[in-house]
Amino acid sequence: MEQLPEDALELDRQVCFALAVASRSVIGVYRPILEPLGLTHPQYLVMLALWGDSPLRFGEIADMLHLDPATLSPLVKRLEQSGLVERLPAEGDDRTFCLAPTAAGTALRERALSVPPAVIERLGLPVERLMALRDDLAIVIDAVERSGRAG
Repeated sequence: MEQLPEDALELDRQVCFALAVASRSVIGVYRPILEPLGLTHPQYLVMLALWGDSPLRFGEIADMLHLDPATLSPLVKRLEQSGLVERLPAEGDDRTFCLAPTAAGTALRERALSVPPAVIERLGLPVERLMALRDDLAIVIDAVERSGRAG
């Protein structure tokens, strides 16, 4: 086991603190960029999932976004009320449903193409550095999931 420094409990040494602040800060950068699209950041994530491959079962979206169904449900309801997604019957399973973007939801994808470049511009970091950070965070996420302590 690696030796921890004596000051291991200093706030600035905590991975959890850095991740929490970075998460809140980056989501804050997205807020004004997504506002003209009528989306919150969590709704944007749902739409990204659906723009990538749809229709998707409700549970598949929950798994992709690492959200529990109780958290995903109100997001889906608001997107339905906005006319951006629709529920479809899940073939062979009456207990669940699939989601797909409506015509308006599909059209919104074109406007959303401006989101990533706007975020990159506001952050002022090279794309390569942001992609490396994303890859490092994916490693952390995988490690947490392997430890059985996710969620």
